Amino acid sequence: MNDAQTWTLIAGFFALMVTMISLTLRAVRAEIGGLRSTLEARLDHLDRDVQAVINRLMDG
Repeated sequence: MNDAQTWTLIAGFFALMVTMISLTLRAVRAEIGGLRSTLEARLDHLDRDVQAVINRLMDG
């Protein structure tokens, strides 16, 4: 294998690695975003429930 072929293989491997890393990071960010929205929804429900308990205790 000559120098041109070696550098072409190195560049191809580098491009493949960059592509795989970017796709992995995109998937991880999407999962974190989904978890964040789920957590926010649960916290909103918890806040509503705690407020209802507090209101009931204050009125009762």
